[in-house]
Amino acid sequence: MTTETERPSDFIRDIVAADLRAGKYKQICTRFPPEPNGYLHIGHAKSICLNFGITREFGGICNIRMDDTNPIKEEAEYVESIMTDVHWLIDGWADNHVGGAPFYASDYFDRFYEHAVDLIRKGKAYVCDMTSEETDAYRRLGKASNFRDRSIEESGEFADNTHTLRAKIDMKAPNVWLRDPVLYRIRHASHHRTGDKWCIYPMYDWAHTLSDYVEGITHSVCTLEFEVHRPLYDWILSALELPEPRPHQYEFARLNLTYSVMSKRKLIQLVNEKLVNGWDDPRMLTISGLRRRGVTASALRAFAYNVGITKYPSMTDMAVLEHTMRDEFNRNAARRLAVLRPIKIVLTNYPEGKIEELDAINNPEDPKAATREIPFSRELYIESDDFMETPPPKYFRLRPGGEVRLKYAYIIKCDEVVKDGAGKVVELRCTVDLDSKSGGPTAGRKVKGTIHWVSAAQAIDAEVRLYDRLFSVPEPDASGDFKSFINPNSLEVVTANCEPALATADPEARYQFERLGYFALDLDSTREKQVWNRTITLRDTWAKLK
Repeated sequence: MTTETERPSDFIRDIVAADLRAGKYKQICTRFPPEPNGYLHIGHAKSICLNFGITREFGGICNIRMDDTNPIKEEAEYVESIMTDVHWLIDGWADNHVGGAPFYASDYFDRFYEHAVDLIRKGKAYVCDMTSEETDAYRRLGKASNFRDRSIEESGEFADNTHTLRAKIDMKAPNVWLRDPVLYRIRHASHHRTGDKWCIYPMYDWAHTLSDYVEGITHSVCTLEFEVHRPLYDWILSALELPEPRPHQYEFARLNLTYSVMSKRKLIQLVNEKLVNGWDDPRMLTISGLRRRGVTASALRAFAYNVGITKYPSMTDMAVLEHTMRDEFNRNAARRLAVLRPIKIVLTNYPEGKIEELDAINNPEDPKAATREIPFSRELYIESDDFMETPPPKYFRLRPGGEVRLKYAYIIKCDEVVKDGAGKVVELRCTVDLDSKSGGPTAGRKVKGTIHWVSAAQAIDAEVRLYDRLFSVPEPDASGDFKSFINPNSLEVVTANCEPALATADPEARYQFERLGYFALDLDSTREKQVWNRTITLRDTWAKLK
């Protein structure tokens, strides 16, 4: 597994290294150019880690640039969320390689316009009266517009969607993107930064190419769907006769992850139709959702590194992300006891009113983590799943007449089952082997089951949100309506009993609730009421379903 101190190996890094050896550039400059029309997702994390990783490894800079060229869809809220997400992911890792914080494509609108006029004067662009539907149809057929030879003097003010500026390239080109692509369209809409100054806005290819040139980008790294755009990228730079050095575009395969959707349009659907609780819902694979769920920036970066950079589309199993999280949390997370679905135990031979402090290990993976004290008393809570009246074979937890060890404590035996009027088990009356605690005469006595517990009187109540995968099938996009595959069990909320040490839990820390999973405090948590999110289970429970 590649670590953050090692340099990943892939074809893009090989190109960068070769360019530096050849003296092609004095300094590498990449960019991360999101469109501020939604929140960033895990696919963007791969791009962020690639672009900033390259500059971190080769001593360059990476510009954060908002591709804010569509005033209808863009909002300042998205700009703020993007900057929060990027800095959360790179701070302390590559934040000293940020070249712009942030740049905006709209900062270059005047230059874009001047270059557009220059292109018309060179006879390499024209104003076209065809509708978008007619333009698309003509381009598919390789048929030239009747306005292809229009002069600059014929330009004027027009209504929305009635005219476009098109490059004059080659209507017979095999690559449809070179068949006189649209460079500008009319939009009488207020822009979140430039206001009403402009009523024409550049298309992606025009803005992307020229922004890269203006900023001195050396390696413009895009996802694979933009490979067919690269000839247009190069044509724009050449047609404008821009002096060297010029940027060059490279493409890599985007991240595809099982049990998820990556389309921003579909993520917006989930939010707008209230199928999730906002962009930062912990079930969403947005960066803000992952952060709220409890995923750390270091775990997400480790995943983005290990997932690999290739030119071939592939599907990455969700289990890879989850393994990366478990690997980090197992090493770093403090252990604590919590009972999610409690059933009460009364130890009939344990003195009433007695409270005993027992030593518990904070983290068996970290020798420096030491121990803590946890209270033990006559009345305890255990998980309801850890008791069965009529258990199946090889069930080693508590049963009538059976024994288990309470972790860090004693061996107990179930003597009596107490039920309510509906027949539900509400209490177990047990006896405790008072000599079986660590260091006692019967401490070495073997019992097959060990379960966790909390002392009832000292336990603190907490809301625990048990999150799981949002979709129930590996490829919800593959057929039908992706929304029909939403997992109905993706969220369960329980009221848990937690050991008292969790009262002072660190919101930035991650905790293993022993035998249950890894958890983090939610933003909704207060001093009066803790709210915990399950970040990930201890084991891959989905593997059994495959």
